[in-house]
Amino acid sequence: MSTKKQLDAILEKWDLLKHPFYRAWSAGTLPVEALKVYAREYGQFINLLPNGWETLRDDETAEEEREHAEMWEGFSAALGAADYKTPVPEARQLALTAEQLFSRPASALGAMYAFEVQQPATAKSKLNGLKTHYTLPHEVEPYFEAHSANWHEAQKLLRQINALPADEQAQAVEACDRMARALWEALSGIHAATCSAN
Repeated sequence: MSTKKQLDAILEKWDLLKHPFYRAWSAGTLPVEALKVYAREYGQFINLLPNGWETLRDDETAEEEREHAEMWEGFSAALGAADYKTPVPEARQLALTAEQLFSRPASALGAMYAFEVQQPATAKSKLNGLKTHYTLPHEVEPYFEAHSANWHEAQKLLRQINALPADEQAQAVEACDRMARALWEALSGIHAATCSAN
């Protein structure tokens, strides 16, 4: 099986658009309180993305990710997410997993691919949900607008994965699986903390 097919199989298994949290967001049934907790907790991971690109010595994309992290802060601030202090352990585990995987080039490639290849579709879905079902300040939208058609980062990562020696491609595939699972479990933790009655 090709590396691309292995990555595809992993991402089909952990397809974030199928997660109950994102399905509820898309349908407009997710409480605004859940969006607030998500904004604060998931932000831990968003803030780490520049580190992965720095490991790959891609300073230009790392700087772009720092700008995107500022957009995320705008999303979080517009929701008033700073009011929520109770941590979600699965979100903290996502950040710890990212810190570990982003520290080496092969695993950074696989881990970031797990996120970046899904982000355009999830961003588009979340943006549509926000516009259709929620009455919130416009400042909640720019992060998702910027990412809803942003495929170039995933394509760049895949090219680099395919250029790795076979043993490092295997490391990238393993990292993709670990990251995809951690992303899913972070959403599960946030969903359980905010929508347990649903």
